Amino acid sequence: MSSSTLKRWLRPEVYPLFAALGVAVGICGMQLVRNISGNPEVRVNKENRAAGVLDNFAEGERYAEHSLRKFVRNKSPEIMPNLNSFFADPK
Repeated sequence: MSSSTLKRWLRPEVYPLFAALGVAVGICGMQLVRNISGNPEVRVNKENRAAGVLDNFAEGERYAEHSLRKFVRNKSPEIMPNLNSFFADPK
């Protein structure tokens, strides 16, 4: 790489762009690994592909009800509940 290319792309103004792209690539990679390793509809090896359609409802339920969904299930859908209750509930 020539020095002019480095000077063009490695300026402080470009750092947020690199950070945003890095986060996006990380999220895509995480979802890819999650689908390959845990999705009951994705079969990587030949033996599982030859099995055809399986009625594995327990495995599908385990994939769909992941830990984040279990964590937020009983939470209220408010971003700032204290601020919302302050303005909504007159005292």
